Amino acid sequence: MVDILLIQPPIADFYLTAKRTIPYGLASIAAAAEQKGLSVAILDALATGKSRIIAPPEAMDNLAAFYGRADRSPFGLFHHYRRYGYSLEHLGYQVKASGAFLIGIASLFTAYSDMALAVARMAKASQPGCTVVLGGHHPTALPAAAMEEPAVDLVLRGEGEVGLPALAMALKSGGSLAGVPGIVYRNPDGSLHIGEPALCRDLDQLPVPAFGLIRRKFYQRSGQDSIVVTAGRGCPLKCSYCATGADSWMGFRKRSVAAVLRELRAASVGRQVGFVDFEDENLTMDRRWFLELMEGIRDIYGDALPELRAMNGLFPPTLPRR
Repeated sequence: MVDILLIQPPIADFYLTAKRTIPYGLASIAAAAEQKGLSVAILDALATGKSRIIAPPEAMDNLAAFYGRADRSPFGLFHHYRRYGYSLEHLGYQVKASGAFLIGIASLFTAYSDMALAVARMAKASQPGCTVVLGGHHPTALPAAAMEEPAVDLVLRGEGEVGLPALAMALKSGGSLAGVPGIVYRNPDGSLHIGEPALCRDLDQLPVPAFGLIRRKFYQRSGQDSIVVTAGRGCPLKCSYCATGADSWMGFRKRSVAAVLRELRAASVGRQVGFVDFEDENLTMDRRWFLELMEGIRDIYGDALPELRAMNGLFPPTLPRR
């Protein structure tokens, strides 16, 4: 039995790359909640090799003409549309068994939001007395759309490490929700109270993510652990197409090298790490900071240096010509 159950929903898509679905954000939120004395579990619906072929969305019917022939090559990613992860029935059983009064569901991308809403409906049916809250980029950007689903009681906009512990404490004490950072709820007249996105101004003050709540063995590659880390949030650039640039609510905040290294050390204790992915898009923006970080990583791992990746890309002008 726990206070809070955080769920990474299943995904429906043509392919899935497990190294991109490590629930790092949920582990970060869990650690912040545990700091407040709350008990937390993570239900990762994607920590399984289970998948089944399903019909693609109607809007994709025209793709059949292009992907009608089975392709078993390493590049045959788009032949079948699949549902990846545990079934809703299995998740419902786990929700009920958790006894959690607060169910937090990650809804990171609008393209996958239907599955997050399906999980919300399942959670409500399995544990009718629980409070279901949706968080992530999708409900942050489109809170009203998320709240159209009756099974969603609340939305938390912005950074969950700030909003979710405050929400849980308010629910436990029976206090007002109005002061919860990032909160979205229904007013008695049916209108929405939509708070500004929650923001952590000093990232160095956040606790190390609760790595022990992640099924790390599932995310291993060749028997070695995979680690995801963010060295900062937002971006200092002002690209017109981006929702998290310098002019957005997120702004740009960089962690200290010491804080990033502290997290990597904690994630690596007693583990053989083979892969570290930095989810930043501007990791090399400050070259002096970046080189200090690389030196610190070498000090941690020595000759057993893991593969380092920045799978969201790097900003080319910051890279040396050779």
